[in-house]
Amino acid sequence: MVLGPFRPGPRNRLTDVDGLRVGNAEDARAWSGVTVVLPDEPAGAAVDVRGGAPGTRETDALNPTCLVEGVDAVVLTGGSAFGLDAASGAMGWLAGRGRGFAVGDQRVPIVPAAVLFDLLNGGDKGWGDDPPYRRLAYSACETALTEQGLDFALGNAGAGLGAKAGDIKGGLGSASIISADGYQVAALIAVNPVGSVVMPGTDTLWAWAWEMAEEMGGQIPPAGPVPPDPAMPFMDSAVAGANTTIGVVATNATLTKAQALRLATMAHDGFARAIRPVHTPFDGDTLFALSTGRLGLGDNPPLTLARLGALAADCVARAIGRAVWEARSLGRFPSYRERYRG
Repeated sequence: MVLGPFRPGPRNRLTDVDGLRVGNAEDARAWSGVTVVLPDEPAGAAVDVRGGAPGTRETDALNPTCLVEGVDAVVLTGGSAFGLDAASGAMGWLAGRGRGFAVGDQRVPIVPAAVLFDLLNGGDKGWGDDPPYRRLAYSACETALTEQGLDFALGNAGAGLGAKAGDIKGGLGSASIISADGYQVAALIAVNPVGSVVMPGTDTLWAWAWEMAEEMGGQIPPAGPVPPDPAMPFMDSAVAGANTTIGVVATNATLTKAQALRLATMAHDGFARAIRPVHTPFDGDTLFALSTGRLGLGDNPPLTLARLGALAADCVARAIGRAVWEARSLGRFPSYRERYRG
């Protein structure tokens, strides 16, 4: 099967995959936020964790050998371990609407989550015994049902508000692609790596080669090769667990949990294309895969899945580049545009 030609979806966002909405909520004082991916109905899901310092919730349930077949939401959040409480907020919102895995006459919403570290970005984290993440997640779920749930904000939004990327501002990015055969693939990434997103000695993003429709501001290709071990002085002060890039890839294809895991595994290549170094001991890089089950895999499922995985990796790289392009300066972290395009 030939899936091409390809084009970005009409929004160039995760919501170009039928059946998905996205809500963002931010705490402007704390410089942190939450992003909730909300399927219209339970979506098939898997997860691949590659970083050395992850912060996650309900990821074991996504193992292909486990009982649960679908998730009711996925939460991406700032706040490090404090942010895991955001999943409770999303669970409460879903439970109030009768959604969740049926256990007798009870419903238990399945809400896996991953966190990034933004506790040292300069915002006010003096929340004492009442971190804001549960409330933020509830608000993000409400927002997902509005028009903003389809054309959601990027850059300093949701889980990307307090993110950094190396020594510049990170953020929330998204990208999509649609094949002539109707397959939809998209990524949503909160970009907060210890590694660099910019090729050393240039103003070119590592993700430049995958840019579509000038979504990264019209990248200029590099003039020559780059050093095999570029100097990154800002990494000298890196602290284990103090970064992390997290995200979701999604497709309208019908996938088993094992197939969704393969999609997530292949999509991780997009991290390596857009960030250097990546999957370090300092990062907790985590990528969820969602299937909304609107389109079968055709006569050759392994081949179709392989092509969807390749497209997912491209979307991840594009989403990372777009997150940095859309980000605005915050505190001591200048934006890409301020430093390189100002």
